[in-house]
Amino acid sequence: MTVPAPSFAGALAGRWRSTADTLSGALMRVLLRGAGGAVAAVAVAQLHDSHDPGVLCLLRRFTGIPCPGCGSTTVFIEAGHGHFGAALAANPVTAVAAVALLLAPLGPGRWWWELPDRRRNAVIGAALLLAWTWQLNRLGISRP
Repeated sequence: MTVPAPSFAGALAGRWRSTADTLSGALMRVLLRGAGGAVAAVAVAQLHDSHDPGVLCLLRRFTGIPCPGCGSTTVFIEAGHGHFGAALAANPVTAVAAVALLLAPLGPGRWWWELPDRRRNAVIGAALLLAWTWQLNRLGISRP
């Protein structure tokens, strides 16, 4: 009986798993996440330039009141155009969360999962409240 040779994809997956806890593996994951996010952001920005669908948030579209996630698409589009200041202004919580997800392989991801559930939920709740307050102020809803 012959054992089939490992495929290229299988060999690549084995190497990928073996580098999971190394600095070079973490840097490669950050680089790939960043490259994938950059390509997607540029593609979405170009698509948005050719066809602007308007307000995507259903809550804001029907009530005029933004949700905590409002501005997240704008963050992605502005980053795709290279306007990082505008991306940060659109929704700073989303921008910080994107950077945290990008850098998670370097160690912050482990820190997050080591937190007790109550603490993680409190951080998420505080972030949502902060994002919603930011959106209410940015869009002028909180002003008389």
